[in-house]
Amino acid sequence: MSLSRTTPYLRVPAVSDEQPYLVRSNRAVPVLSRPFPSLPRQIGMIGNHLPRQCGIATFTTDLCDALEAEFASARILAVPVTDAEFSYEYPARVQFELAEGDVSSYERTKEMLKRRQVEVVCLQHEYGIFGGPAGSYILQLLRGLEIPLVTTLHTVLREPNADQRFVMEEIARLSSRLVVMSQHSSRLLRNVFHVPADKIDLIQHGVPNLPFQDSAPYKKDLGVEGKTVLLSFGLLSPNKGVENIIKALPAILAREKDVVLLIVGATHPHLMRKEGDRYRRELESLASELGVGASVKFHHQFVSPADMAHFIAAADIYITPYRHEAQVSSGTLAYALGAGKAIISTPYWHAAELLADGRGALVPFENPVALGEKTIELLENRSLRQAMRKRAYAFGRKMVWEKVARQYMESFQRARAGRDASSRRALPLAAHAISLGTPA
Repeated sequence: MSLSRTTPYLRVPAVSDEQPYLVRSNRAVPVLSRPFPSLPRQIGMIGNHLPRQCGIATFTTDLCDALEAEFASARILAVPVTDAEFSYEYPARVQFELAEGDVSSYERTKEMLKRRQVEVVCLQHEYGIFGGPAGSYILQLLRGLEIPLVTTLHTVLREPNADQRFVMEEIARLSSRLVVMSQHSSRLLRNVFHVPADKIDLIQHGVPNLPFQDSAPYKKDLGVEGKTVLLSFGLLSPNKGVENIIKALPAILAREKDVVLLIVGATHPHLMRKEGDRYRRELESLASELGVGASVKFHHQFVSPADMAHFIAAADIYITPYRHEAQVSSGTLAYALGAGKAIISTPYWHAAELLADGRGALVPFENPVALGEKTIELLENRSLRQAMRKRAYAFGRKMVWEKVARQYMESFQRARAGRDASSRRALPLAAHAISLGTPA
C-alpha cells in the first residue's frame, strides 16, 4: 500500500501475530490488508445530520466523527437532507444542504461535489429521507456523479414495490460498493436485487466504546436509585411495540416490586407532525389503566449521545419489542449490545442475527406474556444475566466506532480502486415511470 508524503501514518513492525499497523498520535490502526491507493482526503457524506432528530442523522454524525478521529488527513464535507419545515444549526462540516423536495437541489449538489474535488461519496440511504416516489430524487444526484460512490443501505426490502425496486436497483448499479449491517441484508441484496456478492461490504452498525460496568452508580441522577431498571429508548412510534412492555409489567411487578421501566425518546417527528403527541399519551393511559403508572417513567426527549450513554449505563435490561420482522438495522439495539447490556427482543431480522449465540434473548412478536416471563427469568437469575452481558460486550468490541471507521475507509479505497466508469453511464429517465421532476 502506498502512502502519500502528507499522510500522517508510519509503518511499524507487526505486533505478535497481528497484521502490520499504522500509527497516528500513539494509536495503533491496522493497515488495510489490500494494495489500495492512498487514503481519500476529501469525503462527501450525504445523509441526515444532527441536530435533525432521526436515527440516520445520529448514525451519519457518528460516522463522520469517527472518520475524522481515526484519519487525521480526512476532510468530511457533509451534505444533510433538510426538510422544508425546519432549519438547523449544523456544524462546520456542513456547508451545503440538500433540499428534500426540490429536485434541482440534487443536481446542484452533484455539481458542488465535483467542484470541491471530492474523492469519494458516501451515501446514507433510507427511502423516506429523499424526495420523489420511493425517494427517487436521489437518482438525479447519483447519475453522472463521476465520483466513486459507497452507499450504506439502512433498509433492504424483501418485497419492494415497483418504485422501491427500481430505485434500489439503480442505486446498486451506480454504486461502486454497497455497505450493509447484517448478513440478512446481504442475502436480500443478492437474492432479491441480484447484486453480486463481491460488490457488498458487511460493516456492523457502529457503537460507542463504553466500558463494561455495573448499573447502580448511574441510577441516582435519573431518580431511580435502588430500582431495577428496564429500558426502551429511541424515537417513539407504534411500530416500536412499547405498549407490549407496559402490558407485561403487571406480571413482572408481581414478582419483582422494585422494577421501573424507562421509556426514553421523543415522538418520531413524522408522527408528531401528523397527529401530535397522541401515541405517547396513549402509552401513559395504558400504564395508568393497568395500575403500573408509578413504575413507568417517560423521558420525552431526543437523546444526545452523552445522554444515551448515561441511560444505557443505568439499565439492567434493555428491551426492544419491535412489532415487525422486516427491520435490517437498529442503532439502539447495537448501542445496548455494545455496552454489554442484558437484552430482550422480538426476533426482527437485525435482532435475530445480532443476538444469536446467547448474546440476548428473543421472544415472539406481540406477546407480552412471553416478554414478562423472560424478563422475570433474567431478573431472578443474575448469573444467566451476567453471562449474556459478557457475550454481548465481547461481540460489541468488533463494532466500536473506531473499528467501523477503518472498515469504511477500506470500503472507500475499494471503491476508488475498482470503479468501472463504463458501468456508471446514465440511463434515460424514461427507463421507469418514476418522475424526477425533469423531462424524460
